[in-house]
Amino acid sequence: MKTLVIAEKPDMGRTIAAVIEPRAKNNRSYLEGENYIITWAIGHLLGLAEPDAYDEKYKRWNFGDLPILPDRFKIVPNPRTKDQLKTIGEVAKRCNCIVNACDAGREGQYIFALIQQQLKLTQPVKRLWISDLTAESIQKGFDSLHEEAEFENLTQAARARSEADWLIGMNASRAFTTKHRTLLSVGRVQTPVLALIYDRQKEIESFDSLTYYEIKAELEQLGRKYTGTWQGDRLTDAEKAAAIADKVRGKAGRISEYEVKDTKEYPFKLYDLTLLQRDANAKYGYSAKKTLDLAQALYERHKVISYPRTNSNYVTEQNIDGMHKALHMLKSGPYQQLVEGANPRLVHVGNKSVCNPARVEDHHAILPTLRRAGTLSKEEQNVYDLVIRRFLSHFYPPAEYKQHTVLTEVAGETFKTNVKELLSLGWKVCQPEDPRAGSRGKKKDEEEEQEELVSEPFHVEKDKPVQCLDAQAKEKATQPPKAYTEGTLLKAMESAGKQLENEELRDAMKDAGLGTPATRAATIERLKNVGYITMQGKRITVTQKGRTAIELIRHAGIELLTSPEMTGQWERRLYQISKGEAAREKFMENVKRFTLSIIDKVRVQPKADASLFEIKEEERKGGRGKGPKAKSSAQRKASGSEQSGGNELKRPDTAEKKRVSGSAPGSLQPLAPCPREGCGGQLIEGRKGYGCTHYKQGCGFVIWKEYAGKNISVNMLTSLAGKGQTQLLTFKQPEGDFKARIVLADSMSGKLDLQRAEE
Repeated sequence: MKTLVIAEKPDMGRTIAAVIEPRAKNNRSYLEGENYIITWAIGHLLGLAEPDAYDEKYKRWNFGDLPILPDRFKIVPNPRTKDQLKTIGEVAKRCNCIVNACDAGREGQYIFALIQQQLKLTQPVKRLWISDLTAESIQKGFDSLHEEAEFENLTQAARARSEADWLIGMNASRAFTTKHRTLLSVGRVQTPVLALIYDRQKEIESFDSLTYYEIKAELEQLGRKYTGTWQGDRLTDAEKAAAIADKVRGKAGRISEYEVKDTKEYPFKLYDLTLLQRDANAKYGYSAKKTLDLAQALYERHKVISYPRTNSNYVTEQNIDGMHKALHMLKSGPYQQLVEGANPRLVHVGNKSVCNPARVEDHHAILPTLRRAGTLSKEEQNVYDLVIRRFLSHFYPPAEYKQHTVLTEVAGETFKTNVKELLSLGWKVCQPEDPRAGSRGKKKDEEEEQEELVSEPFHVEKDKPVQCLDAQAKEKATQPPKAYTEGTLLKAMESAGKQLENEELRDAMKDAGLGTPATRAATIERLKNVGYITMQGKRITVTQKGRTAIELIRHAGIELLTSPEMTGQWERRLYQISKGEAAREKFMENVKRFTLSIIDKVRVQPKADASLFEIKEEERKGGRGKGPKAKSSAQRKASGSEQSGGNELKRPDTAEKKRVSGSAPGSLQPLAPCPREGCGGQLIEGRKGYGCTHYKQGCGFVIWKEYAGKNISVNMLTSLAGKGQTQLLTFKQPEGDFKARIVLADSMSGKLDLQRAEE
């Protein structure tokens, strides 16, 4: 009898076989050698059954049949991979021992447990627990296999997560869908993520821009010129700002304060998956899913990086030697110059910014393996390059600067200068972009103190006089919060729990957030596919359907479904289950109670008007999952499960009502009072413009959405309706750019005009 090894993916199985059975015969769906048969899952071969597996009546979606609460959950094979499941069952009959070689984590444990349950495998099981697929790691792993029983609690936590997601997703999605006659997908992770995007968009739309004035002075001392920014309360009066500039221009001044201090910037943390996805999105515009797929290919197919689905930015003592070997491996190749400048002594077990075993759970940070990169696609090379440069940066010292802070007083007015003088690049030589750039992550808005980065020495004499050569007051405007990109949304998902007031819940989410590194990309894709969000370039915007979904859930009194708090509660309890400190049964009882409360609250909710789900024209143009061709995909992906390979929600027989064309108004929400004297109506958004609700009474006021090449946003509309003008805008023309305000020229009709700024 032989030992059966079950890996999670085909490439992983073949890599393992090359180490433990190098002469194994290839039988397409498994490899067989003298001692081992190596086969594999293809991700999730099994999943939780659809509701109609419990009762035929659930094929039709009826509110009266809710809630659906199975006493025992059934599992069913994935029809696309059922042949592979059959293969595992057949080869298992010839083996007296099994090695679980699925990914070392909660989901890998669950994938194996479902296979074992479905095929009724009774052989003793050992567990291979490794973080990369190098020959050395595989051999070490097989030399020290774990008992499968050690991971039983982790399996129980995985089952609880999957079944609880099914209960919430299936019941809440059916409840809201049948109540409002529109396919509405609800889930423990996807719904609070949608709420994050919705809340940010509402902030942007309600933002009231404030015009203010900044005064800059050009100063000179002993032939050295430098720039100072006026210090004082924010100026909103143009005349007052101009008066201060006139007051100091050409006058003598003095340095009232001058401080110099040495500063250091240390390398950014090693990559976990989310950090890698954020950087790849910022630099290359890759979606979270695309980066995950590329990283997975680098791990599985090319075997040049360690396991990428990690949430750790650190390594253990056992990884330090491998890091030094990887550094040596990179010596010959495109990174030779960087390797030659590296200092191996900087990476050691005492360096807590690299080696911190307490911060490593299932997997360490993403590292290069000892295999040289062969032929990679351009996109694979881009992701590999990010990993290598981040890795190499830790073999370099910190970047060093002198921070100069100067306060210059001219005619009783104070101007501040911040100069950052570069002394040594240190690890920043590893950055492919301009290595002199400041550390990423700083806020770039009008509130940030401006800082000049220089590479030549900077110095002023505190006791010598200064001359103000010039001073100018410049008009500026406060900026609204930025719309999410996939990169910034990933960061928000990762840190979602930090805003929770409950310290215990906040602590439970500190390393989890919304979703896991491996599932966040799938969550974003699901929101696109069900028509809740659309992409405008790199920006994520909520569709009308997405807005309505969040508002309906909140108005039903189920705020918990849109908040990270529920995920915090779940993650805390699942962690306790995985450690044997809490019972799975008790957790599931609480989930069932919450499911019942959702049904009760939706039951008494008024039915939403069909117009609240209409597709706007820009949404139809903008992305996936909106057009009629994408509808069946959207229905399939309105999934109750929050993990890849989960159960898909079938289309109800009470089908989603045919959507009306985008010519109808996208929203009936009042945006501003109608400026027409004596009208008393409200402006609402239509397909091509903003019109008055009193149009049936004869009010013809309308502001069209496009004017002079500019799109009139809701924010600009409220300024036009309330103040009669927008803030100062830049207009581009072949003969040259110019600045102007859009003004409301006729309050009876809504006619607009341009008012150029005085040069």
